[in-house]
Amino acid sequence: MITIERIGALREQCDDARRRECSVGFVPTMGFFHDGHVSLMEAARSAHDLVVVSLFVNPTQFGPTEDLDAYPRDAEGDARRAAAAGVDVLFAPLIEEMYPRPMLTSVRVEGVTDGLCGASRPHHFGGVATVVTKLFSIVGPCTAYFGKKDYQQLVVVRRLAADLDIPVEVVGCSIVREPDGLAMSSRNAYLSSDERPAAAVLYRALEGAIKNVMSGERNVARVRDAAVEIVSTEPLMSLEYAEVVRGDDLASVTQLENGVEYVIALAARAGATRLIDNATFQIDGHDIHFDLYGFGTPRET
Repeated sequence: MITIERIGALREQCDDARRRECSVGFVPTMGFFHDGHVSLMEAARSAHDLVVVSLFVNPTQFGPTEDLDAYPRDAEGDARRAAAAGVDVLFAPLIEEMYPRPMLTSVRVEGVTDGLCGASRPHHFGGVATVVTKLFSIVGPCTAYFGKKDYQQLVVVRRLAADLDIPVEVVGCSIVREPDGLAMSSRNAYLSSDERPAAAVLYRALEGAIKNVMSGERNVARVRDAAVEIVSTEPLMSLEYAEVVRGDDLASVTQLENGVEYVIALAARAGATRLIDNATFQIDGHDIHFDLYGFGTPRET
């Protein structure tokens, strides 16, 4: 694995690979790697000749009261994990490389950023969309891998790539979870010894909502309420939202229908730590196909 800090050098590596008719797999990250990140790298490694991982804590997606300075970092550990996963190029630019002067250009994806996390973080997805557009421009035609844990982000990135005709295929990969169901996240490092087991209630809430659908419930409000009720049993968790929306465009719905992918999405706080989680599902007659358990293979019933 080589580490690159300059935009021009990364672009040259990727262009050279494509000239040799090699495919490029790309995993954008903010670092502090866990097994969820590694699963994305391994997915890219299994399908592509050149695997590029970017490691950049993007300041423009943090609000003024959010945790940019405190965001966990471990550059040396990240490099070791990326190399062990078979990554070819680790792109680790400084802020001055990505933003050499004040940005006068930004990318906004309307509609799909209005609800869920966008409601409480109004500037977040503008920062995400802009930096991802920059990264896609630098890497060039490729397949990009994103985790489904940040499901709204995945929808935003897919839409911007489609709307702007960016030659990047966006692949969403299943959530990787701890043994108690907690979705792996860099922010889990913030949790206290009491908050850590309490946070697993989000997984149990998603499981409860899915079981509600499996039992025949098709009213969205009642499916949502099943999740809310479970979260409310954990006093250390404060629910920010629980929503059931269409998977492709995050539009609100009142009744569940056959053949449509839905996502039930949660956000909650354990103390000062904000956590998100979700599960996707689709009704197919008497069968419910869902992606909740992670590790790349959804269980079906």
